Formats: sequence, structure tokens, C-alpha cells
Amino acid sequence: MTDFFRTRWRGEVPPDRLFWRDMLIVGTFLSIASSALALILLGLKLPLWLVLAVHFLPVPYNIFLTIAVWRTAEKSGGLKAQLMMLGSAIWLIATVVV
Repeated sequence: MTDFFRTRWRGEVPPDRLFWRDMLIVGTFLSIASSALALILLGLKLPLWLVLAVHFLPVPYNIFLTIAVWRTAEKSGGLKAQLMMLGSAIWLIATVVV
């Protein structure tokens, strides 16, 4: 498991895999799942602190993925890399706000 984080942090994963699979597909799925669970907990009238904790649980992982995309994109350079950096920033904002 530590290899997963290490390779992404070092920019050793292909940028397309990191951006499309790890961030957009898996990261978005985790964010949606935690939001859905938070809504269920809210419906069950559980404490607000628990609902918010569950909702924001994937935020550190999402921040990690965004930074990993930036680090990887900086290594590769070019327009595609810049678009990935912009996309990851917008994605992070969207996952935190929504």
C-alpha cells in the first residue's frame, strides 16, 4: 500500500493513469460514496459532527491525488500537463464543495 502512495508522490505513475483512473474515477467514486453515506447518517439524525466527518473523510486523499497530479505533470510538461493541473485543481474544489 505504501508503494501506491510512494510511486504517485514521486511521479513514477503515468500521468494519464494518475489523472483519469486514480483521481477522476476512483477519487470521485470515494467522494460520492462518502457524501451518500453522510446523507444517510443525516437522515438517521446522527450527530452533525459525525455526518461532517464522514462527508469530508476523503479530502486528505483528494489533496494527495491533486498534489501528485501536479508533481507528475511538472515532470512531463506541455499543454496536456497544464490542462491536467488545471483539471485537478477544479476537481479538488468540486469534491470539497459538493
